[in-house]
Amino acid sequence: MISVKMFKQSIYGLVLLGGIGATGAMSARNTLPANHAGIFQQKDTSKVIHVLQAKSLVNLQTDSVVQRRFIGDVIFRQGTSTLYCDSAAFDQKTNIIEAWGHVHINQADSVHTYSDILTYHGNERTAILNGNAKLTDNKIVLTSPILYYDLNTKIGTYDKGGKLVNDNTVLTSREGIYFGDTKDVHFKKEVVVVDPEFTLGTDTLYYNTETKIATIMAPTTINDGKMIMYVTDGYYNTDLGYGHFGQRPVIEDSTNTFTANEIETDKATGISIAKGNMIWRDTAQKIAVLANYGIINQGQKSVLATQKPVTLIEGKTDTLFVRGDTLFSGVVPRLIDSAALALKDSSGVADSLAAKQDTTEKRFVIAYHNVRIYSDSLQGVCDSLYYSGVDSIFRLYRDPVLWASMNQLTGDSIFLFTKDRKADRILLDQNAMIVNEVGPDLFNQIKGNTILGYFGEEKLDSMYVNGNSENIYYVQDDDSAFISVNRLQTANTRVFFEKGELERIVFVKEPEGTMYPLSQIPEDQKKLKGFRWEIARRPKSKYELLGQ
Repeated sequence: MISVKMFKQSIYGLVLLGGIGATGAMSARNTLPANHAGIFQQKDTSKVIHVLQAKSLVNLQTDSVVQRRFIGDVIFRQGTSTLYCDSAAFDQKTNIIEAWGHVHINQADSVHTYSDILTYHGNERTAILNGNAKLTDNKIVLTSPILYYDLNTKIGTYDKGGKLVNDNTVLTSREGIYFGDTKDVHFKKEVVVVDPEFTLGTDTLYYNTETKIATIMAPTTINDGKMIMYVTDGYYNTDLGYGHFGQRPVIEDSTNTFTANEIETDKATGISIAKGNMIWRDTAQKIAVLANYGIINQGQKSVLATQKPVTLIEGKTDTLFVRGDTLFSGVVPRLIDSAALALKDSSGVADSLAAKQDTTEKRFVIAYHNVRIYSDSLQGVCDSLYYSGVDSIFRLYRDPVLWASMNQLTGDSIFLFTKDRKADRILLDQNAMIVNEVGPDLFNQIKGNTILGYFGEEKLDSMYVNGNSENIYYVQDDDSAFISVNRLQTANTRVFFEKGELERIVFVKEPEGTMYPLSQIPEDQKKLKGFRWEIARRPKSKYELLGQ
């Protein structure tokens, strides 16, 4: 029989030396001073666990198994890590601690973990935190029902759902891995990021808690309240609102959508840069821009495109393609109160094109240098072009040429008026000329100060030549053989077309001129002054504009 005093001393020795007590079933209770330090000695001193404090100790022994339970304000230390809890059981043989109540591990004041229950493996220095598990490095807070933490690598993992709070940003997922040294977190499955400035949803995400950069690893949706980004590769700085994405991301807002091989976007400036096969669309106004390089200003709702840019303006039955060295499209101010443009018809009555006040947004397009135009009904070239949705007019400047069927239309400037997105009228302004090839080196020609034409079913229907009208046209017999050439001058002329082809010419006043037999017309009389036939410049297909 061992006395109570001797038994207490044996327990005291166990605490200090970590030895095995006498065999048989025993239990006892011993109170330790709050400032008492005990050592459980191991062969590897780096694995030694120190007991710094406990209010009381319960020592249980069955056969060769000894379990020590520390109760009340318990503190352990291993290396630079300190463990606090309400109570704990220590298995000296396995070097495992089971802890309960207000569990807290302080690792060198750099990482703190908390839970209701803890299983700590001292040899491996790994912890399983169960119940209200929490990890913090004094900047972020990571919580989960169960958290696995490796004190060697400072890596924490969870697979039962977790939440990380970083300032105002909250990240949640089903699974996650936290890397304490690099401050990276790998989120997996049902990943959601909620921030006052944006929300993000994905299946896999890398996030750095210091730089606040999210690395995109899977299809991801980012919504910042003004635009939505659909991305699969790249990164997003959640603090600055700056993103750099590859693999054809898509960005859309209330009025436009764009994609490219690579996009950089900056919320602070509202500017995005798109590189490689950019496609930008204004879905409301049915305008698109294709290019290899584009700058999109979402605040101003504008796009500047270079490197083989093409604008597509969708009509009712046809789409107009516009190609230039540079293209720019923006939004006209909402409130328009202008007299705009007025033209006079043959009776001298003003035909007002003034735009009424309109609260809807209208888009304009500017193309400059080496501009080419293609649609099924019209093709053209010029140096620069301006189109406004306010008055639906295409303005062609500097050496413009349009082709409608077999008719070539030229002037110092050309204005193409559209209605319901179809060609409605055309004005050839100053040095206006219509040329129609009827045979090899044989051209019908009509020239005037200005020429105003009208379309029907998107084909030329009639044209009015105003001022100093000059005409050369070839007369054919019933078998379509050419028999003579007329060269005439008059003040004004009306020209009529059938299915886009020249049908007849009507002179408003009696013309003056000469009729030549076909074989007798002098060479210098075959062409009007300023004549040019530029069929080689005529775009042949939309693919010609898209492919070069």
